[in-house]
Amino acid sequence: MTKIDFIRGEMVKAMKAHDKQRKDVLSMLLTGLKNVQIDKRADLTEEEENQVILKQIKQAKETLEMTPADRTDIIEECKFTIKVLEEYAPKMMEEAEIKTVIEEVLAELEIVEPTPQEKGKIMKILMPKVKGKADGKLVNSVLGSMMK
Repeated sequence: MTKIDFIRGEMVKAMKAHDKQRKDVLSMLLTGLKNVQIDKRADLTEEEENQVILKQIKQAKETLEMTPADRTDIIEECKFTIKVLEEYAPKMMEEAEIKTVIEEVLAELEIVEPTPQEKGKIMKILMPKVKGKADGKLVNSVLGSMMK
């Protein structure tokens, strides 16, 4: 069962439960998945489906950050959207798991103590390994904390 079929089923459940807000979020997600599938002209891989979900979460978080504090309606809507989308997003790596991957990359590059000058070289190999599995900001901060 593809994620599109699964989310369509979840959307039907939300409609039957008269949960309009949840149905709207799932409808938006379904539209995003279908648009990418149409653009690709083929079925999406699990990785591509996850990228669409993570992109929509990121957009909702950016909207939340830019919303003025007095617009509580928009803030609540964004928080709800993020909560629903995170149910379907892949499990993100924890700090310890990221640190393990960084250590593997350092061993691969034969770097004992990473320096800021080597950061670009490390990130170039590291990011494809954690793409879609870890938050880029968290990866950057963990790597930064390991540097001398």
